[in-house]
Amino acid sequence: MLVQSSPSHSLTIRLRFERRPGALAKIATTIGEMNALVGSIPIVKIQGNLVIRDFDIYASDENHEQRIIEALKALPEVEVISVSDRTFQYHEGGKIEITPTKRLAGREDLSMAYTPGVGRISTAIANNSDLAFKYTMKSNSVAIVTDGSAVLGLGNIGPLGAIPVMEGKSMLFKEFAGINAFPICLNVSTTDEIVAVVKAISPVFAAINLEDISAPRCFEIEERLTGELDIPVFHDDQHGTSIAVLAALRNALKRVEKRLSEIRLVVSGTGAAGVACVKTMLEAGARHILCCDSNGALYPGRSEGMNPIKEELALLTNPEGIQVPLKEALVGADAFIGLSAGNLLEPKDLAVMAPRAIVFALANPIPEVNPWEALDYAQIVATGRSDFPNQINNALVFPGIFKGALSVRARKITREMRLAASVAIAGLIPDDELEDQYIIPGIFNKAVCPAVAAAVGDAAAFSGGL
Repeated sequence: MLVQSSPSHSLTIRLRFERRPGALAKIATTIGEMNALVGSIPIVKIQGNLVIRDFDIYASDENHEQRIIEALKALPEVEVISVSDRTFQYHEGGKIEITPTKRLAGREDLSMAYTPGVGRISTAIANNSDLAFKYTMKSNSVAIVTDGSAVLGLGNIGPLGAIPVMEGKSMLFKEFAGINAFPICLNVSTTDEIVAVVKAISPVFAAINLEDISAPRCFEIEERLTGELDIPVFHDDQHGTSIAVLAALRNALKRVEKRLSEIRLVVSGTGAAGVACVKTMLEAGARHILCCDSNGALYPGRSEGMNPIKEELALLTNPEGIQVPLKEALVGADAFIGLSAGNLLEPKDLAVMAPRAIVFALANPIPEVNPWEALDYAQIVATGRSDFPNQINNALVFPGIFKGALSVRARKITREMRLAASVAIAGLIPDDELEDQYIIPGIFNKAVCPAVAAAVGDAAAFSGGL
């Protein structure tokens, strides 16, 4: 199992101890012996021969945190005054807010912002709906819609549990694309209910971002909303993932000197991301894909664990009709894309893959295979984690996709727009700068969003997105 200390599991522990040589070192050594990392250690207060310090400590999970606390409590002449979870503190009060874009300094502003002046604007929009894009927030607003049924790494945690995740996504929209995005966490669960609610709230927004809705409902919801709304609908779990994966794979194939149309590709996972990745790879030119779930390879006529989505994939992939479990499917494969569950494979399972293999182990927070050990068997390894090179993350995609779509008033996101986004992301790394551990730009690369937006806007004009 991949164990890595992380800011997501970080504590601030306030300790009181004697001001004498070696006392601080003893505490730091104890933390190190617990396989934790120490950040800043500021002095809070000096009390005679005692000192109070805050220790910022990075752990790997909650059990690890508790073991660190107990180890510090066991130290003689050291008092644990308080323990604060830094991640919980970060979320206190929520992470986003609404702020006005115009001043409201007195009666004159009020008469324009609200009654009676606002009535003129409302009447104009009622007579010409296009004016809503000019005189309201609509033109730069996106609804992030979820029912909390398939939150990454957490599963069906419901709409309340999903709010912090959607707030975080709203932050990314604003930070990377300057778009106002609102968490819309729905206390409904059927396909008909979700479609009805999204249609009802759509007048406020220029686009809809579907998020963390379980399969197979998510496919029908996206299809119906795309057909029934005149604004773009984008299911990020499907298309954001597939665009980022294709961008990384394009550059990885350059490094190993192989062609997408010729490689044997194994995909693990038949949820929203897995299905979209398979279809996107086929659209981009892949010809030899073997798709696997927990029962092994999909093939026409398989009865175990099938549904209409898997039956469609079985017809689109596995041209040889291979009937094997995942580990056997890897024999001779040039690339593996994992979009399923952690620790499915041992690193040695990759030894049967073709030379110069590519492994994208994207399950979060635990990848399908330990990525550090996978490097012993594969030339290029990528994950969805921020603490490993080659992070494949949707944040590279959705800000630019939506910025591009909103900039040209697109009515839908087409296949050509998605493929253009992938090409734009891959192209941000010149061929002479590509490395095995640098096949995709970093999330904070400021060139990503503008490049994707420009490519998407151009593609919309000739592909029917307007």
